[in-house]
Amino acid sequence: MGSTVTVQGLCVTAGTATLVDNLNFTIQPGEVLALIGESGSGKTTTALALMGHARRGCRISEGVIRIGDVDVRQLAPGQLRALRGRTVSYIAQSAAASFNPSRTILDQVVEPALLHGTLPRAQAELKAIALFRELALPDPETIGQRYPHQVSGGQLQRLMAAMALITDPELVILDEPTTALDVTTQIEVLRAFRRVVRERQVTAVYVSHDLAVVAQMADHILVLREGRMQEMNGTDRILAQPSHEYTKSLLAAARPVTRISGRDAADEALLLEVSGLNAGYGPVDAKGRPQTLILEDIDLVLRRGQAIGVIGESGSGKTTLARAIAGLLAPSHGSVRFEGQPLAGTLQQRTKEQLRRIQIVFQMADTALNPSHTIRDILARPLQFYKGLRGAPLQARIDELLDLVKLPRTVADRLPGGLSGGQKQRVNLARALAAEPELILCDEVTSALDTVVGAAVLDLIAELRRELGLSILFISHDLHTVRAVCDEIVVMQHGKKLAQVARADYDRRPQHPYYELLARSVPELRRGWLDEIDAARPALHAVHAA
Repeated sequence: MGSTVTVQGLCVTAGTATLVDNLNFTIQPGEVLALIGESGSGKTTTALALMGHARRGCRISEGVIRIGDVDVRQLAPGQLRALRGRTVSYIAQSAAASFNPSRTILDQVVEPALLHGTLPRAQAELKAIALFRELALPDPETIGQRYPHQVSGGQLQRLMAAMALITDPELVILDEPTTALDVTTQIEVLRAFRRVVRERQVTAVYVSHDLAVVAQMADHILVLREGRMQEMNGTDRILAQPSHEYTKSLLAAARPVTRISGRDAADEALLLEVSGLNAGYGPVDAKGRPQTLILEDIDLVLRRGQAIGVIGESGSGKTTLARAIAGLLAPSHGSVRFEGQPLAGTLQQRTKEQLRRIQIVFQMADTALNPSHTIRDILARPLQFYKGLRGAPLQARIDELLDLVKLPRTVADRLPGGLSGGQKQRVNLARALAAEPELILCDEVTSALDTVVGAAVLDLIAELRRELGLSILFISHDLHTVRAVCDEIVVMQHGKKLAQVARADYDRRPQHPYYELLARSVPELRRGWLDEIDAARPALHAVHAA
């Protein structure tokens, strides 16, 4: 059973900067409060403060935090350690980063109960198995004997929930727990989390930038911006009648908007032809077949000026397809042709001109940009390599690229670490555009961004396509995103192309059952959506298992 959580005048500071400013809210036992806002709005900082924790360099400078009868800010360090994992549990965004790869899952799930002395080992293991069953995990009696790498991302996320719940905490903090999951896996995890929270009547804080997900989970929503509360109200009221302009902007960004270029590429010349493409990883056998085959007999045609989306769950082969086209992974069979000319399988075998004409924008801007180079240096490199620019022409073109992706020119002398996620992704786009390519491969370019920033990046891609006539291969697991920017959609599952759907047929039925599954798996911005999905669950499960 949960406890009442009371926060009064909460302030979190980092030096002279105020990260969270005078927050006040109360959560009743068994309720779920969602904290929403853009990246940097203070959502996670507020959630961590409920555990009496502040990140390195930060401190909780003012305010009262009470969980039941416990005044969190008055606790000594030893008492805080006892609070965390016992009274308050935390479910992080990345389960993969939270588990020790060298220990079995069961050993890690029972650890909080053993550390806090709530159960002896044998009883803790029995309770863990019961939680595995409660969270709808497969093979609950034996899954704990596996290691983290031997289960899927969605399963690992639910196993982390089991770890958080094993001590029967009074407050559970869920920090973007489904952001890194594909849409069909997200449904399973959301369903499991919601059922457990309801049945156990724990008090919960759900941190997210995804309003459609929040609509399925939360009783109340607190909207944050730059550490300040913009408004707080019941979920139904926020969705139907938001009072603050910022909340209205979040809702507008969350609703699907069509962003087509207005160009008709149907009669344009063929630009990219992929024929019978097979690719994978590991040693190859005598027939040239890789140990792990990821792509099997993929055919794809993209015309000049066209945008084609590639959708599918994690592991469907989307990114492997982009890597094979880009020359980052040599195909084991089949061909890739660009304007009728065959492309060699690896970057090293391609000409500089072929490299220039196809550019890739990766999902994680943080890992794609060298943290020790300034933005100016990052953009200068392709301009020097492909265009031979130096001196004043080089600096002028860097300014033009920053203008093109709508970044202030002042960011040129900053390091990537000083930019937001959306700004870094714009730098990624600017770097790709520096080569003046004809085809850009966009690999999940908005999945790591919050809703508002992601919408702005989609708007930018659509605008660049209109202005520059770019062709785009847009990879995503989010069908709403792909439908917003693409002329056609290629549907992939288990490394195979199942269907290709034209824009005119997006909403026509019947389509391939897997396409319809993906279409129904993207959360809608309204209450009751998940209940409707649950009602249709047997049919959806049959498609997913096929």
